Amino acid sequence: MIRERFELFVFVQESVREGDSVTLNSDLTEMKDDDVIEWRFGDENTLIAEINKRADRITVYDDVLDGRFRDRLKLDKQTGSLTITNTRTEYAGDYKLLMISGGRLCSSKAFRVYVYDSVHCCGPTEAVIRLVLSALVGVATVIIVVYEIRSRRAEGDQAHIHTSGSIEI
Repeated sequence: MIRERFELFVFVQESVREGDSVTLNSDLTEMKDDDVIEWRFGDENTLIAEINKRADRITVYDDVLDGRFRDRLKLDKQTGSLTITNTRTEYAGDYKLLMISGGRLCSSKAFRVYVYDSVHCCGPTEAVIRLVLSALVGVATVIIVVYEIRSRRAEGDQAHIHTSGSIEI
């Protein structure tokens, strides 16, 4: 019998500045005694960290992906959340959390992490916010300039009316 497996992931987007830390939350409050949590990275689904409560083992795989994550991954032993410290741009990508209970996959969660450097602006959400704020500042500037021009023109017209209405003797 051939068994097909279908996976559907909805990605939670996280944006972090290079050098900062980001925590990918499992949304668990506490792991059970027979739970296993696996964290996977990239298109290859490379296992980068896991917690096996039954074996009472927490493992971070520093040697995978050419040691890219060496000394950068921290697992919360109670919730299974993963923190990536001192981020670099090569940490950007897709992270998958697989939660296994009683030997069966009970849930999964996916994260898309964006890492940006401060020189090149920001993540997508912050970029949109900056764009909207810049547009609002531009509109406010135009309104102020138009108001100033009209005010000065009105003052000039008032001065012209007063001087042209004088009588010479």
